[in-house]
Amino acid sequence: MATKKIQSALVSVYHKEGLDRLIHLLNKQSVVFYSTGGTASYLKSLGANVIEISDITGYPSILGGRVKTLHPKVHGGILARRSVESDTHEVSRYEIPLIDLVVVDLYPFEQTVASGASEEEIIEKIDIGGIALIRGAAKNYEDVVIVPSQKYYGTLADILENQKGTTTLEQRKQFAKAAFDTSSHYDGAIFNYFAGDETDSLKVSVSEFQVLRYGENAHQKGVFYGNLQEYFTQLKGKALSYNNLVDIDAAVNVVAEFESPCVAIIKHTNPCGCAVADSLLEAWEKALAGDPVSAFGGVIACNRIVDIKTAEAINQLFYEVLIAPGFENDALELLTKKERIILHQQKNLNAKFQYKTILNGVLLQNTDTQNTSPDNWEVKTSRQPSESEVNDILFGEIMVKHLKSNGIAIVKNQQLIGSGAGQTSRIDALKQAIHKAKHFGFSLENSVLASDAFFPFSDSAETAFENGVEIIVQPGGSKKDEDTVRFCEEKGMCLIFTHLRHFKH
Repeated sequence: MATKKIQSALVSVYHKEGLDRLIHLLNKQSVVFYSTGGTASYLKSLGANVIEISDITGYPSILGGRVKTLHPKVHGGILARRSVESDTHEVSRYEIPLIDLVVVDLYPFEQTVASGASEEEIIEKIDIGGIALIRGAAKNYEDVVIVPSQKYYGTLADILENQKGTTTLEQRKQFAKAAFDTSSHYDGAIFNYFAGDETDSLKVSVSEFQVLRYGENAHQKGVFYGNLQEYFTQLKGKALSYNNLVDIDAAVNVVAEFESPCVAIIKHTNPCGCAVADSLLEAWEKALAGDPVSAFGGVIACNRIVDIKTAEAINQLFYEVLIAPGFENDALELLTKKERIILHQQKNLNAKFQYKTILNGVLLQNTDTQNTSPDNWEVKTSRQPSESEVNDILFGEIMVKHLKSNGIAIVKNQQLIGSGAGQTSRIDALKQAIHKAKHFGFSLENSVLASDAFFPFSDSAETAFENGVEIIVQPGGSKKDEDTVRFCEEKGMCLIFTHLRHFKH
């Protein structure tokens, strides 16, 4: 029979908030409840007709509560197929009560891990009986309704209220789907706890999702899986698009690199403007000056609370998204008046891994958090960098790390003044960076050129020198490194090998 009325229910829950409405509805149907411990006491307080699990199994809760419901008289009543004669016969023979509804809310394993609890506490939050109840009831969805978590208490209550206490086969199947979603996510979290940073198997489970207006293009569907509220509080604007999210990820990762006030402007995941300064306003002015054309319609990220003067300056530009750790009240009041923008207050960001789908599989790598240090540099020429030049070298290395390969960053006074990104040859990336810098009125004298990978030939160094660059920082590693070293030494340039590559595809 596709439509079924609930006559009996087994309830075993950790979170009871929101359950009372469902229990009151079931009470009206004279449902018999089976339960244990604190849940049984809670049900009795709501006037429910409760039979203790121990009364039907003949066993109390044992091993400190580790075993309560793992018994044939419990699981037999859940898994028994009402339409199979042999099942009906065995249920009768062994006096197994049939169970029409199972309501479970599992021990909070993920929350316990996140709280920094001890391993002993974490292990005790691995639910065994609850998972077994969920899977059993979901398997027998033709006859049994499964409510697998607190999230679904209200869903069943609405159905029972609207359908006079009955459920349809399709509804039970949807609950079964939710059950296996819940159990697989739970098991994935346990596996990932035991696996730590090991990568011998990939288990990714994300329950939260947000349907996007479209994907990268209007003809593509797009969905974001994750909980944006963990990372941002939206203060103004429409829902984020696929492309917004990609650029926001790039933007917040750039500014997170710096302790001093920093502003980054992102277009198509590449920094088109970025600067560090003594104040956020100065950082904004320098970042915008780096490429005021590309900045139009960009995504802006700041690593400081936005004050009114910075807000006034930013508001003169059309931009899509502005992200910062906070906004002063008058700055927020001003910014929220601007039409067609999105404002987000950033919280924490701590992604340890990056994933990318290719072919019929998934690539995984550690997030590139490594930066160069003067201690690890190899200065290949007689010319040594000054203290201020060292700061620019460090800044330039971070900039080129966040550009698409082949990438070249030209920086000066901790300001990105020229960039070449996503080019198929390094010399083309360099020419693009030089063109941008000159186009926006920058002199390349005393600038630093950073490359994400080695120069395959000396032509890049020659071109840089011809345009006034005096310092080049690159990983090194080409068979023709000596040609580049020789040229830079002859011209009095400073050439530094970091031995750290930053490809980004």
